[in-house]
Amino acid sequence: MKRQFSKAVVLGGVLACFAAGAMADDEDVIKYRRNVMKAYAAHMAAAGAIVQGKVKGSPAGHAKALEATTKDIAGMFPAGSDFGETNAMDAVWSKRAGFEKRAKDTEAKAAAFAKAADGAEAAAKFKDLSESCKACHKDYRKEQK
Repeated sequence: MKRQFSKAVVLGGVLACFAAGAMADDEDVIKYRRNVMKAYAAHMAAAGAIVQGKVKGSPAGHAKALEATTKDIAGMFPAGSDFGETNAMDAVWSKRAGFEKRAKDTEAKAAAFAKAADGAEAAAKFKDLSESCKACHKDYRKEQK
């Protein structure tokens, strides 16, 4: 009897460690996602200032960064990362197909902006990207206070 108790305790401890490890991984995913989105927002603001003529410079570097950070938006929101300090709405997971469609649209718009960043179409492509971001935030991001 004593031996079975010990096995149960050990097994419970091992399972608790796995559960804690999984939670830590999910928390790391959330931190990663928040950091990527903060960087994305900063590049959008910088590129927007250039495209709108508020500051001089080329938006190309920012556009490439935007393209890189949109490569797998949906992948930054895996199952199990719907808790804690996140601005993501439950719809990210409950309406996954729509979210993935919006994420792919943003990825395509970011690539188009990167391709046109130093050309005559830069402002129009930036506007398309900005509208794609806003559409996704409307349905999948909690309102900011």
